Amino acid sequence: MSTMTTDKPLPLWAGRTMALLGIVLVAANLRTAVTAVSPITAQITSDVAIDTIGLGVIGMLPPICFAVFGLLTPRVIRNLGLESTTVIALAAMIIGNGLRAASADYALFLTGSVLAFAGMGIGNVLLPPLVKRYFPDRIGVMTTIYATALAFSTFVPPLFAGPVADASGWRVSLGVWGVVAFIGLLPWLSLRVRRPRAEASGAPTPAAESGSLEAPQAGIGVDEAPAAPAITLSGADAQVWRSPVAWALLTIFAVSGISAYAMFAWMPRMLVDIAGLTPLAAGSMLSLYGLMVLPLGLLAPALAARLQNVGILVYLSVGFFVVGYLGLLMVPATATWLWVSMAGLGQITFPLTFALIGLRTRSHEMAGVLSGFVQGVGYGIAALGPLMFSVLSQLTGSWTPPLIVLVVVSVLSLVAAIPLRRPIMVEDDLARSVELRRTPASTIG
Repeated sequence: MSTMTTDKPLPLWAGRTMALLGIVLVAANLRTAVTAVSPITAQITSDVAIDTIGLGVIGMLPPICFAVFGLLTPRVIRNLGLESTTVIALAAMIIGNGLRAASADYALFLTGSVLAFAGMGIGNVLLPPLVKRYFPDRIGVMTTIYATALAFSTFVPPLFAGPVADASGWRVSLGVWGVVAFIGLLPWLSLRVRRPRAEASGAPTPAAESGSLEAPQAGIGVDEAPAAPAITLSGADAQVWRSPVAWALLTIFAVSGISAYAMFAWMPRMLVDIAGLTPLAAGSMLSLYGLMVLPLGLLAPALAARLQNVGILVYLSVGFFVVGYLGLLMVPATATWLWVSMAGLGQITFPLTFALIGLRTRSHEMAGVLSGFVQGVGYGIAALGPLMFSVLSQLTGSWTPPLIVLVVVSVLSLVAAIPLRRPIMVEDDLARSVELRRTPASTIG
C-alpha cells in the first residue's frame, strides 16, 4: 500500500483534531492543583487541621513530585505507550483533586496532593513526545499552543479560587479542577478506542521518522494512526546523559526553575523589605513576574523552530536575568516593575526547553526519554531554589546574598549555549559517544 509524502506541513486539524484538543487540555491541567490552594488556605485550615509545617510540606511537593515522576515516566511510556500513560496521568489528577476536595484530615489532603502532583509530573514529560508523535511537522506551533495553555493553568486558578470558595465553599473551589481534568481525559479515551480499529485497517503512522510526512489514507485520520511498536531503545539511546545537547537542555531548564521557584516563594516578602512595597503591591509584582511566561510561550518555540543557533536565546535569557537581579540589588525601589519584568523575561528558556526536546530528537520515543531526563533532574534541582533563598537570607539577615547567587547561577548557564549553537540531534550525540568509546585509544588523535 503506497503512501504519498510532502514537505508541506498539514493543517493542525488535518485528521488529528482530537490529538490537538487532547494536548491542549493536558497542558491546561498541569498547574491547577499547584496554584489553586494558596489563595484559600485560611478556609481550608478552618475545616482541616493543617499547621504551618504541613502547609510547607505541601508547598514543597510540586517540584519533588515533578522530579520523581518525571524520571519514572519514560519507563512507563515504554511499557504502556503514550496514550495509555496520558490516561493514567489525567486519572491521577482527577482522583487527587477529588480527594483534596473531600478531605477531612491532613493525611487525606496530603495523599490527594501527591496524586494530583504525580499526574502533573507525568503530564509534564508527556507533552513533548505527544507533540513529536502527532505533530512532527508543527513542533514550534504546537509548543507555543500548549505553553500558552500551561501559562493559563498557572495564573487562572488563583483568580477564581477565592470567589468560588466564598460563593460555594473551598471544597467546590478545589474539586472543580478534578472536573477540568476529567474533560481533558475524554479525547485520550477516544483515541485509545479508535487506535485498535486503525491498527486493524493498516493505516500509516502520523509521520515518518525521517521527517517527511505521510499523508493519511482516505477516511483515516492521523488520530487513528496505528499504535507505535513497543519502544526498544538501544544502549546508546538509553544513556541520554551522555549527550551534550541533553545536558545543555537540563542546564537551562534547571536555571530557569531555580529562579522561578525562588521568586514564587520569596519575591513578595523580599520586595516588602528591599523596595518598601505594601504586601498588596508586592503580590502584584509576583503576578507580573508570572505573566511574563505568556508572551515568552508564544515567542520562544517559534524562534527555536527558525533559528539555527538557538544559543542566542540562552544569551538573551542570561542578559534578562542579570539585568533584573542587578536592578533589584542596586536600586530596588526605583522602577521595581522593570526589574521584576526583566527577571521574568529570563524565563524564556522554560518554553524554549520544551520546544527543543521535540526539535532536537528524531523520534517521539527519544523525545520521551529526553523529556524525562531534563524534567526529572531539572525539577529536582529547581526545588533547591526556595531552600537556598531561605537559608541564605536567614543566615545573613539580608536578601543580597541570595540575589547574588541567582546572578551567578544565571551566568553559569552560558555554557549551555555552546552545544545549542548548531541543530544537533540527541541521537547523533549518542551515536558519536558510542563510536568514541569503541575506538581504541591508540587511534584517537
